[in-house]
Amino acid sequence: MQKIYRELRVDLGERSYPIVIGSGLMGGYDLSPYVAGTQVMIVTNETVAPLYLDSAKASFPGKSVDVVVLPDGEKYKEWQTLNRIFDALLENRHTRKTTIAALGGGVIGDMAGFAAACYQRGVPFIQMPTTLLSQVDSSVGGKTGINHPLGKNMVGAFHQPQAVLIDTDTLKTLPPREVSAGLAEVIKYGLIRDEPFLGWLEGNMQALLDLDPEAQAEAIFRSCRCKADVVALDEKEGGLRAILNLGHTFGHAIETHAGYGNWLHGEAVGTGMMMAADLSVREGCITAVERDRAVDLIRRARLPDMAPAGMSQARFMDLMAVDKKNVDGSLRLVLLKSLGEAYVTGDASPDSLRATLQAFIH
Repeated sequence: MQKIYRELRVDLGERSYPIVIGSGLMGGYDLSPYVAGTQVMIVTNETVAPLYLDSAKASFPGKSVDVVVLPDGEKYKEWQTLNRIFDALLENRHTRKTTIAALGGGVIGDMAGFAAACYQRGVPFIQMPTTLLSQVDSSVGGKTGINHPLGKNMVGAFHQPQAVLIDTDTLKTLPPREVSAGLAEVIKYGLIRDEPFLGWLEGNMQALLDLDPEAQAEAIFRSCRCKADVVALDEKEGGLRAILNLGHTFGHAIETHAGYGNWLHGEAVGTGMMMAADLSVREGCITAVERDRAVDLIRRARLPDMAPAGMSQARFMDLMAVDKKNVDGSLRLVLLKSLGEAYVTGDASPDSLRATLQAFIH
């Protein structure tokens, strides 16, 4: 039975779009008004397709729907897999009036969105995220792309969707590890912009881990609202939007070192946020008590609290040096002025940074 919990809009003028959050929406919510032409290409993967593909097709009544099913995993977020989307579009004679629909987690959303940004110089797309992480983060804001062996998300484009449809029922089939990975991004919003949300998360963490639908819908709504507000103010990361990368410079280094997919993105970001909070203390911005509050919440989400075994300071520094947020050779990090307020700096003390890296290395 369809139930819409919440709805909000990403305010980008003529390119504004809705985020609809609810239960039973996959197949129960008509997305055809967001499809300008007659063709839809659903991009999904071999794990999600058996679960939700038939329902997703039913979301496009009156449209001609084709499907491309990709292998599942972060390691496939690369050129060769991306080309399979273009092959399917061309083989099925999709025109520039087509709409691409991303059915899956962040990997599918990023690749389908990048394909949409490129195909015939840009076609519309719709996000239908099925993981908590993609629902609260990657499906909103228009960042698309693929990984490169030397760095995560180094090739991509900004391309906003027409709509984001979030069916909380899809979280019922999510493994516990993926739930925890998604909670890392949820916690991030409280740390960077919404301290009261941190308090709510502290009181509701167990409900979120237990997949309570009302708690999930509230966490997703508050996360999406925060991201929508930031994106509306700074769509292409000229300034403010960079705060959404709290923990990501450390986290991307961990992912690249471990091999894409061996650490989930949210797991690496969770550890990265602990490192950012620790560095914020060493830089004199937050207190040790505030850091410990953040670290405790991240641990309660069942996320790792140390870097991968064997990862050295030198390895961290080498990988962070190629992070796309860096400017003119300066390592730019997102740190905390206080809980609920983040800032971007290229001036973190090398000694403080080395001390933080050492604290999180086995």
